[in-house]
Amino acid sequence: MDTTQALAKLKALVNTSLHYTKDVYDRERLEEMKEILLELSQNLTSYSEDELEAFFNEDLGYVTPKVDVRAVVFEDNRLLLVKEKAEGRWSLPGGWADVGYSPAEIAQKEVREESGLEVMPLQLFKLVDKAKHPYPKSLNYVYKLFFYCEAKTFEVQPGLETSEARFFSREEVVNLQNISVDRNTRDDLLDAFEFHEHPTAGAKFDHVQ
Repeated sequence: MDTTQALAKLKALVNTSLHYTKDVYDRERLEEMKEILLELSQNLTSYSEDELEAFFNEDLGYVTPKVDVRAVVFEDNRLLLVKEKAEGRWSLPGGWADVGYSPAEIAQKEVREESGLEVMPLQLFKLVDKAKHPYPKSLNYVYKLFFYCEAKTFEVQPGLETSEARFFSREEVVNLQNISVDRNTRDDLLDAFEFHEHPTAGAKFDHVQ
């Protein structure tokens, strides 16, 4: 476990304990621990003070992983990618799961908002723990869900948060340089091609060691 993961896990334990404790003295000690963790995070990570303040105060109640949902959509043998305006890099359509929507509904909604396409999610084909794969380090603990979707329309158009949306061949993905690796790695994209060409009944996931 690296430093960022350790700090995130300690923060989750402290915030969860703060939610459940009824003892005023325990609460006082936990609040002091939270302040120490914040100071340690400022010294041991490259995140700004504002980013860390928001992170340490964002969770109420029992702290659980955040959920990132990604949609895989093909036109023939070409994979849909969108370019985020904020970052200028290519990724599968997707985003954080919202309250009030199922994961499949999130996949459908994100594709519509980011590419203009209407799709039908057919199968969850991959579910991974972000910390166990070569994504950039993150203070948030994240589960990533990938849904294989069938396109109902194929006329792409960018959305409010995207500047471009188009379909890529496997060769183009292999040679693509500006991939948004925080959202998906090249391996994620190649796994999508593999599933498209050779569908399996179950989802790929992190096995217990």
